Amino acid sequence: MLKSMTGFGRCELVIDNFTLNVQIRSVNHRYMDCSVRIPRCYNFIEDKIRQTASEYISRGKIEISVSIKEQEGDDKVITLNQALAQNYINVLKELAALGIEDDIKVSTVARYSDIFSVEYKEIDEEKMFEIINTALIAAFDDFNRMRSEEGARLEANILSHLDFISGELEKIEARSPETVRQYRENLEAKIRELIEDTAVDENRLITETAIFADKVAIDEETVRLRSHMKAFKNAIKTDKPIGKKLDFIIQEMNRETNTIGSKANDIEIASMVVEIKSEIEKIREQIQNIE
Repeated sequence: MLKSMTGFGRCELVIDNFTLNVQIRSVNHRYMDCSVRIPRCYNFIEDKIRQTASEYISRGKIEISVSIKEQEGDDKVITLNQALAQNYINVLKELAALGIEDDIKVSTVARYSDIFSVEYKEIDEEKMFEIINTALIAAFDDFNRMRSEEGARLEANILSHLDFISGELEKIEARSPETVRQYRENLEAKIRELIEDTAVDENRLITETAIFADKVAIDEETVRLRSHMKAFKNAIKTDKPIGKKLDFIIQEMNRETNTIGSKANDIEIASMVVEIKSEIEKIREQIQNIE
């Protein structure tokens, strides 16, 4: 089944006193490009998050956002620099001794933020990664569900284009022998017009018709085009990332179609070739978003 490179997934969980919110977004990209946003104190987990991401997606520009909030308590330790605080108090008392009203309170001294230092509590890195990874996997499951749904829509759309191409190809194959017959008739009519009552050299007519038939023969191209279409349909049945391979197959389909158009030498076939090329281009646009 095809998977789109465009997707969104999220998960919000409460685990071991932590509330985690994970959001995943992706758009199409030629390669794998993963960016992670996570609180600075958990930066040590960033590479492991990328490793988990690589298990779920092989191509695309993906953004992973992780927010973590501790429900009870705090992940910070605040300490007081008592010596510095005492210095501030002493200076304020000296100031009050100059005849200024003494209104020294705790709130007064607390305004001097440099008397406090804030440090993060020690984090159990392994345990924290397990907690985050649980939410991350749930978000990726949601993310892949959306990508699979979009991939199914892309697949149905692409198959409809392939069916149209197959129909036009049948018309071309039916029309191709007719172009040779018309060429023979036109050639014979021109010869008779030129030589009037003289008998037409049947052998020469057969030779010229055979040369023309060989020149405009498109049997090999139509067979190869059908073979590419079959390979395309088989490829989209796999669960593996297939976007790059499909892009290669569609290039080969376009090449054979161009050859048919250049060899056919017929207005009706040329018109059908234009329709096929239009459908191939629509498929090419679709597969740019397939992983």
